[in-house]
Amino acid sequence: MTGETIVARAGVGAGASPWRILSGHRVRVGAIALLAAVAYAVLGLVRLGTFRATSFDLVILDQAVRNYASLRPPHVPVLGMFHGRGMDYLQLADHFSPVYALLAPLYWIHDGPASLIVAQAVLFAAAIPFLWRFTRRVLGVVPAYLVSVAYALSWPIAQAAAFDAHEVMFVPLLTAIMIERYHAGRVRAAFLAMLVLLLVKEDMGLMVIGAGLCLIVIGDRLRGLITVTFGLGTVLLVRGLLVSAFGGDPKDFWAYGHLGPDVPGAILAMLRDPVAAVLLPFGEEAKVDTLFLLVWPTLLLCLLSPLSLMALPHVLERMLSDRAQWWQSDFQYSAFTVIILFCAGVDGLARLLRRIRRPDDASLKLAWSAAALAIAITLMPRFALDQLYHPAFYREPKAAAAAEAVAKVPAGVTVEAANSLGPALTGKATVLLWTGQSHGSPWVVADVARVEFPFGSPADQLAKVAELRLRGYVTVFERDGYVVLRRG
Repeated sequence: MTGETIVARAGVGAGASPWRILSGHRVRVGAIALLAAVAYAVLGLVRLGTFRATSFDLVILDQAVRNYASLRPPHVPVLGMFHGRGMDYLQLADHFSPVYALLAPLYWIHDGPASLIVAQAVLFAAAIPFLWRFTRRVLGVVPAYLVSVAYALSWPIAQAAAFDAHEVMFVPLLTAIMIERYHAGRVRAAFLAMLVLLLVKEDMGLMVIGAGLCLIVIGDRLRGLITVTFGLGTVLLVRGLLVSAFGGDPKDFWAYGHLGPDVPGAILAMLRDPVAAVLLPFGEEAKVDTLFLLVWPTLLLCLLSPLSLMALPHVLERMLSDRAQWWQSDFQYSAFTVIILFCAGVDGLARLLRRIRRPDDASLKLAWSAAALAIAITLMPRFALDQLYHPAFYREPKAAAAAEAVAKVPAGVTVEAANSLGPALTGKATVLLWTGQSHGSPWVVADVARVEFPFGSPADQLAKVAELRLRGYVTVFERDGYVVLRRG
């Protein structure tokens, strides 16, 4: 791209320096990304510091990355003991996420879950420059800024940043690289990002299949067919072979028992009743709500772009399942596809403008991008970023008691901890989840004042503490519902 082209697209006079213009954009886009990263990090770190983070899933990830940092296999005792599979259970048997090894150097700097929260914040924000470049190329400079801020404030990223740390942290950046680099003609970089994406989770092959379908539709048929085949082969390899090799059970991933016992059975069921199969993704209010929230930030224009095909398999994987948490907008799952849908919205608008023969209408481009930002802002009070400007978010009345309880546990021991207390202990002890089934650990840290996963009520938790005392555990600390027990 020539300097004159950059000047023209920036909408400034020919006398300006192209390098100065480009440098100015880098500073401004970098500032947006930095502010976004800080906001996401504050959201996660405050939750960690006020005992609102959880063992499931922050301790799981912490144990895996700590082992990678020590050049050991990624054992996750907290998950292995919960599933009855032992202390040496591998994280790769639960979710095929070898990409977590890339986070290991962070633990050489700071060994603890705070590093994961900051890494997630930075990775989410790192997608912004690629989204900006793609949007600038398609719609222009001002829309690029507005869309970038809309993504930074988007509800899927807010929800993911507010719920511990997960493998999804890598996906917005990688999908943004795939889309932007392919659009820029840098096919090798796009496909390299795709290969890394396959190391994020066992179902990312479905997203690669969707990317291949997109390539076929836009006319890049050979690459598209190769991509679809590669994505399908990866799904079969990971779920059919690698998961078992690492000690997992492929049946753990099957969330479609209402359709059949396996893939062939589910396909036959859908073929027998195709109308029910088509209606299934819309069969629950939570599904409809989430689907609408996914497409509404682009004013539905993402549906006009073939790029949406890249998101479709992952969305269907969620909406066809029998796991209610997958359907909802409360958790991290929508962050897998948020960048794809924003890029699809940008492309969808450009396609619409060409269809109505107004491809260079700057006012419509500006109006749509401003509306996308306005929607992101209006959705903020419903989701997690809203907490940042409420003083109560930064205060937790019981935090002092929780910190005192955690301090009673010595370093180097194994401790069964309530779900909200595990993240504060994992840096110094081997944390197991406190459940209704005791593992005989020398230390137990319980919370009997509020419901803690996987218990059903505080009464159940009180009963469990009473049972432990009868079995010889001695109370070391008790305050504000927190109980620390040591095996006698």
